[in-house]
Amino acid sequence: MWMNGGWGWMPSGWIFPLIFLVLMVVFMVLLMRGGMDGRPMCGGSHKTLGSAETPRETLDRRYAQGEITREEYQQMRNELES
Repeated sequence: MWMNGGWGWMPSGWIFPLIFLVLMVVFMVLLMRGGMDGRPMCGGSHKTLGSAETPRETLDRRYAQGEITREEYQQMRNELES
C-alpha cells in the first residue's frame, strides 16, 4: 500500500539534489565570468613569480605613461646603463 500510494517522493528526496545543481551552475557561471574578462578572480597579478618587472621596464613604463619627462627618462636610463 505504501509503495505506490501516499506522498511519493518526499521533498527532502529532491530538494538537496536541486540545491546542489543550482550551486554547481552558479559556480560554473562565476568561474567562466572571472576568466573571460582577462582578470584573475583572486585579484592577483598575471605575472609568474619569476617574471618581476626589471628597473628598465619600470622606467620605460613610467615614461610611456607620462609620469616622467624625456630628460628625466634619458638621465635615469644613462644611470641604469652605467
